[in-house]
Amino acid sequence: MGFFSKHNEGLKKTKEVLNTPVDELFRSFGEINDDLFEELEEILIMGDVGASTASHICENLRQRIKEEKITEAIEAKRLLKEIVAEMLRGDQEMHLNTKPSVVLVIGVNGVGKTTTIGKMAAQYKAEGKKVLLGAADTFRAAAIEQLDIWAKRADVDIVKHGERADPTAVVFDSIAAAKARNVDVVICDTAGRLHNKKNLMDELSKMHRVIDRELPDADKEVLLVLDATTGQNAVNQAREFKNVADISGIILTKLDGTARGGVVLTIREDLHVPVKYIGVGEGIDDLQPFDPDAFAEGLFGE
Repeated sequence: MGFFSKHNEGLKKTKEVLNTPVDELFRSFGEINDDLFEELEEILIMGDVGASTASHICENLRQRIKEEKITEAIEAKRLLKEIVAEMLRGDQEMHLNTKPSVVLVIGVNGVGKTTTIGKMAAQYKAEGKKVLLGAADTFRAAAIEQLDIWAKRADVDIVKHGERADPTAVVFDSIAAAKARNVDVVICDTAGRLHNKKNLMDELSKMHRVIDRELPDADKEVLLVLDATTGQNAVNQAREFKNVADISGIILTKLDGTARGGVVLTIREDLHVPVKYIGVGEGIDDLQPFDPDAFAEGLFGE
């Protein structure tokens, strides 16, 4: 299945909520008027595009229609797709050019964090990179075991300590192993609790200090994993984590299982954090680098 096809298939449920009513809306309106924009805004909100983001999209569309002197409603859909793609563009690429580079993966329990790390490791391994996993979520024995299974499946190295070990010590040892083994990418799991912001912030700060001290010139990505099926709750989680961590990107999982894919737009618009990967299925190759044009096509294409 091709790249655009993966996005299209993964966004099937969201497309039913957004694109079908949008199509019907533009076809039912012969001319462009205020009622069209009001109904479009309601449709976007139903697809879990936040209210302020939906309003901003409609204002942009109104302005572009005026600039391009479009009079027929059906032509407005092309502009809508362009506006959505433009909103999502910018810094969605991963920056992992140093050897080693470090990826810290954060997020609450249950969002698919460990599985996502395993899929990412398998992809980098397939690209010819040497990958090492760091099992720094030491608060759950199950997290360490699950990551170990993925390391074996992806055929990559793993550094792990026992349950309740110091997570920062795992990060330190992972970096030391990466240096010794000539590793390209170190991917570290982290604890998924959010109930105590101070503890979370302190723990992440310690990890950052160790990475900066041991690998001062290394490229570093801090990726927040969010579950798309939770809709606006995912936005709230992102907001909370952004307050305590220097997030460089979002991974949105389970996009294929929800009609709430519009939440991607809210995350980008409200939080100014790029989406770097999306999960569009259960397969190991169903973690896809985020492509704004493919996403816009998946939402509003034919």
